[in-house]
Amino acid sequence: MSPSDKDVDYTEKDLERYQEARMVRRIVVAVISVLIILMIAGGTTGYLYVKSALEPKDSDSEAQKEIEIPLGSSVSTIGEILEENGIIKNGTIFKYYVKFKNESGFQAGNYTFSPSMTLDEIVSSLKTGKVMKEAVLTVTIPEGKTIEEIANIYANHTSFTKEEFLDKVNDPDYIGQLIDRYPTILSDVVLDPQIRTPLEGYLFAATYDFYEENPSVEEVVERMLSKTEEVVIPYLDEIDQLGLTVHEAVTMASLVENEARNFEDRQIIAGVFYNRLDQNMPLQTDPTVLYALGEHKDRVLYEDLEVDSPYNTYKYAGIPIGPISNFAENSLQAIAQPEETDYLYFVASYEGDIYYAETYEEHLRLKEKYRN
Repeated sequence: MSPSDKDVDYTEKDLERYQEARMVRRIVVAVISVLIILMIAGGTTGYLYVKSALEPKDSDSEAQKEIEIPLGSSVSTIGEILEENGIIKNGTIFKYYVKFKNESGFQAGNYTFSPSMTLDEIVSSLKTGKVMKEAVLTVTIPEGKTIEEIANIYANHTSFTKEEFLDKVNDPDYIGQLIDRYPTILSDVVLDPQIRTPLEGYLFAATYDFYEENPSVEEVVERMLSKTEEVVIPYLDEIDQLGLTVHEAVTMASLVENEARNFEDRQIIAGVFYNRLDQNMPLQTDPTVLYALGEHKDRVLYEDLEVDSPYNTYKYAGIPIGPISNFAENSLQAIAQPEETDYLYFVASYEGDIYYAETYEEHLRLKEKYRN
């Protein structure tokens, strides 16, 4: 082979290597370009996300929500509470915003916040311990009230009528929406056609503050359901251990509410009811008869006991089909934590004192003594 041939071979190999290196450089440049584009896009997306999180959740909202900030809450905890309650978009961004602004000295307490508030407004309220504004309407719903009685109370304080309130709480489509929104306490059982009013018993007895003069029926109902949910959740494990559904527990709480005034008697009566259920005895509680009749009477007559209604616990054994009124928290606590006794009967005197008996004969003697 001549020297010229060697030079030609060397040049061809060199050209091949050059072309390979060129191809590799192109690939590397392309990959780096893509990475740079992704980093820029990611940075832009991150910037826009943070910018959005710093803005009000809903600047057009007129809604107000009462929120409790517990004593000793960290900034992280406060952010979580505000995010869970729909006041801010992101609790983590709130935490870093507070640290960036070097804010501190937040005070525990009950606040009224709105999704329309800026982070600075929220921070200012938390530092001063002041709510955003004072309530313009306060309505108290006592314990032991039926839906109809609750409708009357609101009709006397708001712009909607009793009929409008009752129409809404009996609207199956609306009830279906509420079941989806409050699955912890509501289920399809409330839509049983034999139940007089689906939300009977579920509108909690409490004092409610409103921050507009004319709240809608929906706002009123949902405020009350949220309160019921808040009260019921701590007892869910005990309710489950008793083998009850939430609907049965709320029903039992309404019965106890109407039978006794104080917590001690409510616990004993709850125990009496469970004893009777265990022995397949009807509960035989007069308030269910009055609810079935749809009227208030000072004294239930024997003829009243024959009213044919799934609420009538003289005619039908077991827990009635649904609640007969709302209830106080200690009535729910009583049925979740009943007093264990051997009592199967009780009778209330006209003064309100309650006397218990283990046997029917003893019950008759007490009834003769205190009810005649």
